[in-house]
Amino acid sequence: MGKKNIFKEHFFFTFVFVFVFIVQNLFSQSVVGLDNWYNHETDVKTGKPFHYLWTDTALSGYSRWGEIFSGRGAKITTLGKPDASVLSKINVYIIVDPDTTTEAPYPNYIEPEDIAAIKNWVNNGGALAILANDGPNCEFTHLNKLMAQFGMTFNHVTLHSVTGNNFEMGASVNLPDHPLFKGVTKIYIKEVSDINLSGSAKAILTEKGKVLMAENKIGKGYVFAIGDPWIYNEYIDHDRLPESFENRKAAENLTDILLSYTKKK
Repeated sequence: MGKKNIFKEHFFFTFVFVFVFIVQNLFSQSVVGLDNWYNHETDVKTGKPFHYLWTDTALSGYSRWGEIFSGRGAKITTLGKPDASVLSKINVYIIVDPDTTTEAPYPNYIEPEDIAAIKNWVNNGGALAILANDGPNCEFTHLNKLMAQFGMTFNHVTLHSVTGNNFEMGASVNLPDHPLFKGVTKIYIKEVSDINLSGSAKAILTEKGKVLMAENKIGKGYVFAIGDPWIYNEYIDHDRLPESFENRKAAENLTDILLSYTKKK
C-alpha cells in the first residue's frame, strides 16, 4: 500500500473518530429545564414573562446561574407544563417560587398528574431542585403535595429577615461538611421558609433547630430543596452583597451536584 493510501486511510479513521466523538457528546449533553409554568409572572408594563428566568438579565433573573450551567457544557431550556414527554427530554428540573394569586390572577398549580410525572422522572434518574420562598410569597398547598413525595414540606414562615442593607442578618456561617459548601465559609439567605423532614430526607443546612436546606436520593434520582429563590442575579454576586459572601461558589457547587446525577442516568 502506498504512502498516499495510508495517509487517506489514516485521515478517514481520524475523521470518523472525531465525528463519533462529537455526536456522542451532542447526544449526551445534559439538559437543564427551568420551570415557567408554576412560576409565570409577567411584567405589567411589557406583558412579557419575567422573574427567576434564564432570559431575565435583571437582578430578578437567573441568567447568571444559567451561565454557570452553560459553562459546564449543559444546555439550558425553559419549560411549560411538565408531563412524561417533556420531562424525558431533560436531566435537571428546577422549580422556583410557584405563584400565589397575588402574583398571577390564575396560577398554574401543581396537579396530581404533574406530581406523578415528576416523581416517576426523579425515580428514573432526574435531578430536581426546588427553590421555594418564604411564607407570604409562595404557593405552598400544592407545592407541599409534591414535596411530601420526597419526605420534605415547607412551613409557612419567614426566617432570616433582613432590614435594609444589614446583610449580616442573612448570613449563614459555620457551614457543615457537605459538597454544597466545599470551599465556602459564608452564604447569604434572605427571608426563607424552613423544611419539615420525613423518611430518607436529610438536612443539608440547619440553624437553631430549623432545616433551611435539605436533600433526598429517590430511586436513581435526587431532590434538593430550599425555601428561597436564593441564587438569583441579585444575590449570586456582589452587585449588592459584600465581598465576604460566597453565594456564587455555593451556586457552582449546587450546579455540579445536580449535573453529577445526569451522568448516572
